[in-house]
Amino acid sequence: MTISMYTASVPSFIYALKNLIDIIEKGAAHAAEKSIDPSVFTSSRLYPDMLPFSRQIQIATDIVKGGAARLAGVEPPPYADTETTFPELVARVNKTIDYLKTFTADQIDGSEGREITIKMRSGPVSFTGLEYLQTFVIPNLYFHSTTAYGLLRHNGVVLGKLDFLGKR
Repeated sequence: MTISMYTASVPSFIYALKNLIDIIEKGAAHAAEKSIDPSVFTSSRLYPDMLPFSRQIQIATDIVKGGAARLAGVEPPPYADTETTFPELVARVNKTIDYLKTFTADQIDGSEGREITIKMRSGPVSFTGLEYLQTFVIPNLYFHSTTAYGLLRHNGVVLGKLDFLGKR
């Protein structure tokens, strides 16, 4: 049995983003319950040179919207990256889920060998579609989602492994 590029990407991205929404909402509920300014959480960092929680969410969504678009051979839409509150971050994730739902298997399947070049700070990096999905998009989605989870957990939000993995 083989797995298609679409099946390995879009449904998994949506699943991870829905779990990310649950994590964000638990952070918002914790802030409200403890009467803590929500910006304490959305601006939190693990270390001063690290990006804050809000940026982790922005990058996670950028990674998957760009991933699906490039696999489909289209240009991803730009997002303003201005979200700083829990509701704005949830809205961004929902917007990304809605965007991902516009892709079909016909657009993405067969992209394994497509050359994909992305601009990095160090210069352009080229991948095949399969390499791009396996070694760039998926690891980045989970890196930034895990970092967001860790930031909230570090700040006292009660989260467990099932919040990250999702309940089946």
